[in-house]
Amino acid sequence: MATLNINGQSVQVDADPDTPLLWAIREHIGLTGTKYGCGVAQCGACTVHLDGQAVRSCVLPVSAVTEEQKIVTIEGLSPDGSHPLQVAWRALDVPQCGFCQSGMIMAAAALLAEKPRPTDEEINEAITNICRCGTYRRVRAGIHQAAAAGGATAG
Repeated sequence: MATLNINGQSVQVDADPDTPLLWAIREHIGLTGTKYGCGVAQCGACTVHLDGQAVRSCVLPVSAVTEEQKIVTIEGLSPDGSHPLQVAWRALDVPQCGFCQSGMIMAAAALLAEKPRPTDEEINEAITNICRCGTYRRVRAGIHQAAAAGGATAG
């Protein structure tokens, strides 16, 4: 049994210690915004925040997360979808299929928290998530729009 702090709530998870955090979030807690993509931390669909840092939850075992650490999923970024990144994503029609977008937004939110006005080069270096639809230009534009609107703040 593990106790996790997810989106500000203390949650008990009855999972094997080697269970990836992704599956604890999706299957044990029922928050399905965080996606399974590759299972080897390459695509970024599973990105969540752990103490403010973007992490790939598909390879992080539950046993590596302490009760004191704060996990934020896409559901916890903004309960009403008003985070500047979510607003920019909608305004610019960033996603096509949308599968990668929750992880992409979480990676972008961590970037903006660290660098409120990132350059294109900093965005390219930080956002390593894979989008099969190839919406990278719109992702970059969305990050810039959110930065201009104060993107490091939650909605």
